[in-house]
Amino acid sequence: MDPGRPPVIEGFEPSAAHHQERFSDKFKRKMRENPLVPIGCLGTLGALTYGLVCFKKGDRQQSQLMMRARILAQGFTIAALMVGVVVTALKPGRGGQAVGTGTAPAAANTPP
Repeated sequence: MDPGRPPVIEGFEPSAAHHQERFSDKFKRKMRENPLVPIGCLGTLGALTYGLVCFKKGDRQQSQLMMRARILAQGFTIAALMVGVVVTALKPGRGGQAVGTGTAPAAANTPP
């Protein structure tokens, strides 16, 4: 048994839609599908970093403002994630079924 290949299951033929996708390819595809999530993550990281720098310098007022901006950026990121989930679920061709759930089409589950 080769650890690099999926196990052979008698009576099951994987469709062409089930292919192995490298991490970098999946990352790029997800970025194209929902670009607001990485933007929100970068905004959160930027506000956090600048807030910590201000805190270290002793600028309490600016640090507090940046921590509030960080919370807003995190909220934006969560909202972008939720919108992306809804859009993906409503996308035609998916059939409302989540990708990667491990469920096979009904025709493949019928005994021969």
